[in-house]
Amino acid sequence: MSNSAAQTPEHTPLMRQFFAAKAEHPDVLLFFRMGDFYELFYDDARKAARLLDITLTQRGASGGAPIPMAGVPHHAAEGYLARLVALGESVAICEQIGDPAASKGLVERKVVRIVTPGTVTDEALLDERRDTLLLALARSKQGYGLAWADLAGGRFLVNEVANDDQLEAELSRLEPAELLLPDEEGWPAFLTARSGLRRRAPWLFDADTGRRQLLQFFGLHDLSGFGLEDRPLAIAAASALLGYVEETQKQRLPHLTSIAVETSDGAIAMNAATRRHLELDTRVDGDSRNTLLGVLDSTITPMGGRLLRRWLHRPLRDRTVLGERHHAVATLIDHGAETALRERFRGLGDLERILSRIALRSARPRDLSTLRDGLAMLPELRAMLAPLDSPRLQALADSLGEHAAEAHLLATALVEQPPVLARDGGVFAEGHDAELDELRALSSNADQFLVDLEAREREASGIATLKLGYNRVHGYYIEISKAQAGRAPTHYTRRQTLTNAERYITEELKQFEDKVLSARERALARERLLYEQLLDALGARLEPLRRCAGALSELDVLAAFAERAQALDWSRPELGGNPGLRIERGRHPVVEAVRDEPFEPNDLVLDCAPDHVGRRMLVITGPNMGGKSTYMRQNALIVLLAHIGSFVPATRAAIGPIDRILTRIGAGDDLAKGQSTFMVEMAETSYILHHATDQSLVLMDEIGRGTSTYDGLALAEACARHLAQANRSYTLFATHYFELTALAAPGSGVANVHLDAVEHRDQSGAETLVFMHAVKDGPADRSFGLQVAALAGLPKAVVADARGRLAELEQRGRETQAATMRPQALDAPQQIGLFAPASAALDALAGIDPDELTPKQALEALYRLKALS
Repeated sequence: MSNSAAQTPEHTPLMRQFFAAKAEHPDVLLFFRMGDFYELFYDDARKAARLLDITLTQRGASGGAPIPMAGVPHHAAEGYLARLVALGESVAICEQIGDPAASKGLVERKVVRIVTPGTVTDEALLDERRDTLLLALARSKQGYGLAWADLAGGRFLVNEVANDDQLEAELSRLEPAELLLPDEEGWPAFLTARSGLRRRAPWLFDADTGRRQLLQFFGLHDLSGFGLEDRPLAIAAASALLGYVEETQKQRLPHLTSIAVETSDGAIAMNAATRRHLELDTRVDGDSRNTLLGVLDSTITPMGGRLLRRWLHRPLRDRTVLGERHHAVATLIDHGAETALRERFRGLGDLERILSRIALRSARPRDLSTLRDGLAMLPELRAMLAPLDSPRLQALADSLGEHAAEAHLLATALVEQPPVLARDGGVFAEGHDAELDELRALSSNADQFLVDLEAREREASGIATLKLGYNRVHGYYIEISKAQAGRAPTHYTRRQTLTNAERYITEELKQFEDKVLSARERALARERLLYEQLLDALGARLEPLRRCAGALSELDVLAAFAERAQALDWSRPELGGNPGLRIERGRHPVVEAVRDEPFEPNDLVLDCAPDHVGRRMLVITGPNMGGKSTYMRQNALIVLLAHIGSFVPATRAAIGPIDRILTRIGAGDDLAKGQSTFMVEMAETSYILHHATDQSLVLMDEIGRGTSTYDGLALAEACARHLAQANRSYTLFATHYFELTALAAPGSGVANVHLDAVEHRDQSGAETLVFMHAVKDGPADRSFGLQVAALAGLPKAVVADARGRLAELEQRGRETQAATMRPQALDAPQQIGLFAPASAALDALAGIDPDELTPKQALEALYRLKALS
């Protein structure tokens, strides 16, 4: 039987209650509260048993059939929810609303919230150093509207993009945990293949209706203050997202107080392929340690780590903002202030997410104590920042704000170490509330009263073994052993009979029980009221507290930049208005961090001469494993680091205006799209040729290697010429085609560089190859392909056979070149010309007139051409 089984009279009342709740939420798992467990039934139970590896059972019957069941303990539910959310599942939480003790018949149940991958706010369900985003997408012929929210952090943003390429780049940057889109056909394949996809009714993405919903939600007359009035697609997406959040959270969202427009033109553009190739925070194998973020992230707080990740994926073009960040980092270093700041941050919790939980009324007592401790350190932090001459640091100090009232309230209200859950009581300190103190006094005096009463009853009855006790079922009692039960006084009333004892109650004990238990219940009720009042008081100051958390996050990142600069010997970059790139003794930050031996630094010079040609492309040759890819990536990472406000791994870096970083490095089959390695390579190359400008940094590695030699060379040369002449981008073009070195003609804007290697014999007489990893001017004179193959462990017989074949090819090439040498640049190496062997055949073909040949003559000509080729 499925979850959609009809609610017939044959079903039990409990199962009819389940079916009613399930009918409202057919597409998600339903956690149905029964006592101390959340139970799942029918298809939900089968699915949960498979996903969570829990036991699937059958108990009882309803509608004439056994009921498949699977359950998880209520106290451990967070762990199971975290696993389901990580798998992209959503769960409706159906709680007992009524009081079981007061209810007659079946306890009322109701779905109180829906936990989805993009809307989780519970600490246990979140990755503390990564944003969890919900994103909604609207579309029209003009493009796409995107709206995304970080409910755990209280951020709500929108953007509009014009085409599929820009959409894919934004999704690659944001990596939403859950994606909402209209249930329509014709979406791009890269979109529908994503996990966490939720299709929603198309009418939910209507811009006119959405505008009215947003105005009502924010209490506004127009959206011009948010910059949304002329962005209908963004409005449509934002309203669809907001409706989904309200539907799943089933409560107000007071921490979403505004919408920010995050336009793409304020950042250096990077498409999905570039982010993947540069391995910003994740390697192809899934490892996150040996990445740029893994090296750069020394932030102390989780909220600082999340901010750094956002900066890394959105490098800025605003030189004023970047200059203030660089100056702040330099100031921290000059005053040695980052160490003391970072030490204070070690006692700072995740205030950003705590404030969101306060707004959503889900904050726990220890969240509040963490906020208390964070606010208590603000005066000391402001004092540390006061003497630092940095505009950005002073602005952040101002944003910290004054929160003396909130700090005092939390310091006086909470005990030093609050319990995990507010429902357990014991949250508030003595002296905070007189009524609570009085109720607690009644309970705390109970122990002494019981000791005194027990002594009096022993003396009055003469029963030395008489004792007083308490349990949750029967309350307080006087216990007498079976042997002494006959001596029980007549005013004792039997309450419970045990195997070896009798338990009694007296009028005095009954009155005491009513008084104490009532005091305990009243004390817990009072604490619940006080807790709600405390959340109200903090919620009223939510916006300044959130600004404070944002300032603390940025201070953490800037202090981490200062720490990294000193620990790794990085320098402050120079961001100027003149075109060009000049990097002296640059290093690859990740390779340097993981290598035991010293890293060989290298320079990069790309400029724009007065004739507007200058040196804009480097053709990079040299052996495989020589470091070509490392050299290209390191320069892209240096440019990127400079544009997030970090210092860079170079002695000096002077960087002109950059609008994009585009890369084509490595490739693999894309089986999901049915594309071969070569097709992926060409698709990425096409994107670059269509989007690169004269302010773009382009990395091209081994274009054309996925097809035949002549096709590959022709494509590589054509792409290089287009980049140099049409795009005029700053280009690093690594290739194994030595013919491309001929592009470096005077006035072309192209120059040759190479990474070298040397051969020598070791003590045993064996030849070895040493890669120098140093970039030198001019083209390489050898490829060292056979030497690299030998290093890779190919059998010696195979390498020897290849050497013989290479000698034959080189001899044939020399003979052919003698007759048909193509013009080359003066610095091009003398080697086999890949086009040369075909030139004799082409000359012979040019002398043939097909209209003058008989069939026999045509066949003879074909054989001659075959011999020439």
